[in-house]
Amino acid sequence: MKILIIEDDIHVIKILERIIEERKLGKLLGHSMDGIKGLADIKALKPDIVLVDLLMPRKDGLSLVQEVKTINPQIQFIMISQVSSKDMIGKAYRNGVEYYVNKPVNALEVESVIQKVIERLNMNRTLNQIQNLFHSKEGVQKEKVRDYEHEIKFVMQKIGIIGESGNKDIIEMIHYLIETDTNILDYTMEELCRHFTDNPKSMEQRIRRTAYTGMVNIANLGIEDYMHEIFVEYSNSLYNFEQIKREMDYIRGKSKKRGKVNLKKFIDGIVFYCKNLS
Repeated sequence: MKILIIEDDIHVIKILERIIEERKLGKLLGHSMDGIKGLADIKALKPDIVLVDLLMPRKDGLSLVQEVKTINPQIQFIMISQVSSKDMIGKAYRNGVEYYVNKPVNALEVESVIQKVIERLNMNRTLNQIQNLFHSKEGVQKEKVRDYEHEIKFVMQKIGIIGESGNKDIIEMIHYLIETDTNILDYTMEELCRHFTDNPKSMEQRIRRTAYTGMVNIANLGIEDYMHEIFVEYSNSLYNFEQIKREMDYIRGKSKKRGKVNLKKFIDGIVFYCKNLS
């Protein structure tokens, strides 16, 4: 830890320097003998810990602490003074001073207080690292979710179902399957829908209607152009090709049977595109 001393008594400075160096409490950056110079040194040297006298010429210790805390609240201050007034000590705490050492300076007390401050700083830094790691992962996770949604909507747009009522249900379900690394084949549709609603049948029906609209759109494309890129791409990846052909025959009037949608294949197909295109 980097330590700076701001004190107007050179004898106290020498004692503090000796304690810090002999007991290897940190890297000593030097000292300042008034508040104005001390403020400039803090800005330039960026210490972790500042031992500061309460009463100093030009700028007192409390004013110094108050000003520095607005610039860098991470710096820890240890107030050193002969003043024993509870009101003054209370004022110091309110201004951001959490540690206090009385004059005349006692080596054991100084060492103990500095060690406590070092422990506090190390703990804060560890917590910050954990929080930064968490937010970093969270940010990546959110970015992935945005990517997945982009791919889902891309496929939906291709097969003409972007405005259907079951879109939100499909997006929510696919997010869940990807984020939990879950295979849809491990569930029934009802079990899976129960993760999102108390009325799983309604959710399944919305998804089925939306998926079926996509089937009709693809079947119509196939009738117009059997080699249409969307027909070729999605007729067998999201649907069963035999069911697409049955729907085509129904549209042409050649059959009274309509094609059927396999919802698990439909959802699993979009999951595949999300994982491989995002």
